[in-house]
Amino acid sequence: ERRFPEDWHAGRTKAEMIQARGLSKRFGALEAVGGIDLDVREGEIFGLIGPDGAGKTTLIRILTSLMRPDAGTATVAGCDVVRDYRRLRSLFGYMPGRFSLYQDHSIEENIAFFASVFGADLGRAYERIRDIYVQIEPFKTRRAGQLSGGMKQKLALCCALIHEPALLFLDEPTTGVDAVSRREFWDMLSRFKARGLTILVSTPYMDEASRCDRIAFIKGGKILLTDAPGDMARHFPHDLWSVEPPDRNRYLDDIMGMDGVHSAWSFGQSVHVATHQGVNIPDAVPITPGIEDVFMELSR
Repeated sequence: ERRFPEDWHAGRTKAEMIQARGLSKRFGALEAVGGIDLDVREGEIFGLIGPDGAGKTTLIRILTSLMRPDAGTATVAGCDVVRDYRRLRSLFGYMPGRFSLYQDHSIEENIAFFASVFGADLGRAYERIRDIYVQIEPFKTRRAGQLSGGMKQKLALCCALIHEPALLFLDEPTTGVDAVSRREFWDMLSRFKARGLTILVSTPYMDEASRCDRIAFIKGGKILLTDAPGDMARHFPHDLWSVEPPDRNRYLDDIMGMDGVHSAWSFGQSVHVATHQGVNIPDAVPITPGIEDVFMELSR
């Protein structure tokens, strides 16, 4: 059974599975997390979207009680991340960015170990992770260090879910994994979300943001914007155009000298150009801003 504090729902709304106010953390002169406010609703997939060094890992480590903030407060399932850390750690599953299971142990040995750590019945544990485990069961005696990236990912997810947590923290879980495994992984997350699991996932990949219910752009240790992926376009304050020039680098230099152009950046084989209202771009087509366009604009 999930071991929630008995009173964690009392007086709370569904928006408060995670609530953080003014979280800050410094490492010397570096402000890794700077005054972050965050709300994650029960039963949603919430994405932290940002580049390497944005503060995603530090924020997750604070929320999982693995690191103390310098300032601010945070609660997870009603538990204060500093004061109630012992009680909190039985409520969530955590999959760090770096594969951290026992490399010399087999798949089944790693699963048995984590089940014992949480006092979970091994038979019931296998029932909970059946959807994932069947994909790696043929290799159950293989050492974890000899697994492919996608199989390591599935094993780590099995171990994070072994005790039926209320909340799952995933720190860049698909980094270094092939495209097929990435898609399969997000399909699994959607199935667990349908069962009521709350998931907070960080990723540097903008295309994964669309799989979340809500996302927060993070850069330089600060949250730039939080909204549903489908509503991000409304935060783009300019007209946006797409053009495929024969020489992108030269085009970028030239277009930034044009009156009414606000910004421009490469986007695959094309260039996206943001202009002030009423300004037209020759040989370009108007487009609706995507998630990456909004992030690029906010990053300015």
